[in-house]
Amino acid sequence: MSKSKARARQRRAFRRTPRRALVARLARIPAVGLSRPARARLDYLTWHLAHGANVSLTCRHFAIARSTFYRWQARYDRHRLASLEDRSSRPHRRRRVSWTSEQLVAVRALRERYPRWGKDKLVVLLRREGIRLSTSMVGRMLVRLTRSGDLCEPAGRGISARRRRRQARAWATRKPRDWTIARPGDVVQIDTLDVRPLPGLVLKQFTARDVVSRWDVVELAGSASARSALRLLDALAQRMPFPVRAIQVDNGSEFMADFEAACATRGIALFVLPPRSPKLNGAVERANRTHTEEFYEVTDEVPEIVPLRAALRAWETTYNTVRPHQALGYLTPAEYLASLGSG
Repeated sequence: MSKSKARARQRRAFRRTPRRALVARLARIPAVGLSRPARARLDYLTWHLAHGANVSLTCRHFAIARSTFYRWQARYDRHRLASLEDRSSRPHRRRRVSWTSEQLVAVRALRERYPRWGKDKLVVLLRREGIRLSTSMVGRMLVRLTRSGDLCEPAGRGISARRRRRQARAWATRKPRDWTIARPGDVVQIDTLDVRPLPGLVLKQFTARDVVSRWDVVELAGSASARSALRLLDALAQRMPFPVRAIQVDNGSEFMADFEAACATRGIALFVLPPRSPKLNGAVERANRTHTEEFYEVTDEVPEIVPLRAALRAWETTYNTVRPHQALGYLTPAEYLASLGSG
């Protein structure tokens, strides 16, 4: 019997059974072991019979196409609930391997000898040995060897491995969605800036900006190290006129280990940005542009770390107490904080 005839026979048997008997029978069917889609299809049929066997009404109620309902009605076998499950999408005819065992061994030997070389390079080496294979076939052979366990790829030691190691942090977390930013010190964003006063001389500026009051604290260092980050943490405690509740940083190594432990000791929450998302630290990124354009590009100070550090400290005072800030209604950060106190 063909499939179409069998489906037509099931459809006729489904329709000939009295409606009340079918509804009662479907209601008694235990749905244990059925997947969620199969239980939903069983609900289609039960609701359909309980509401007058109206296909259009059923389809509108469940927001499904009529063809979908008819397909599952035809597949349904009341003696076998598995008929409502999805069928396998595996093709009936699968591609058979066209390589020989000798070729597979040769590919495996080359890959084990040169574990970082891809299929394109292996094709050239195989051709030198008198074995002619296409690049796509060599790729499929490598996948076959890896999945079967006959080929063990070396563990990664690059960026991905470092990122995996950085995931386990004792104190640093992602910023919670319910974290409120309403007062100065709720979140202080910290970032580093490359300073190149002379060719071959690279200094690091640590910038900390409060996202509410736009109060900045800047420190110049010879390198972006954990020790320099700790000095910035001490500077925040001394030069910010309000307590810091939380700090937000990127995944830089200078903000790990000792810096994270110091934040935990002081009770300061440490939020780490997701990878490749500097836009989430937009306030301090904009601060770095301001300090570059309005200090480093116009200063006449000697391009050495000691005099630049002193001049940068004076510029920090100017920025916080003299320079009007557009986002604050052309108040300085100090005036804005004073307005909060008077209000």
